[in-house]
Amino acid sequence: MTLDYKEIGKRIARRRKELGLKQSEVEEKADLGYKYLSNIERSISIPSVEVIMRLASALDTTPDEFLIGTCSHENNEWKDIAELLRPLNDKQLCLAKSFLLWLTEQDI
Repeated sequence: MTLDYKEIGKRIARRRKELGLKQSEVEEKADLGYKYLSNIERSISIPSVEVIMRLASALDTTPDEFLIGTCSHENNEWKDIAELLRPLNDKQLCLAKSFLLWLTEQDI
């Protein structure tokens, strides 16, 4: 599966606008640098998994809304997971991503 970063940027922008938020407000909520969100929304910058998780939390949605265009606002379990990922370093995030990819392949 190839990610379409242009579409991801559009989905993030659409969700931000649905909530009536300015880019600067979301950047502050997600602890992002100045103009980084603008670059993501215009597909100039490619966000990391951590940034996708922080944006999802700041925009009160799930990462899958941005990545594949679906969401579930009823189940807030993903927020707890996002908070667990927030303090991880790059190596830990890579391992977490590998585990999550493995988990999605399991027939549970």
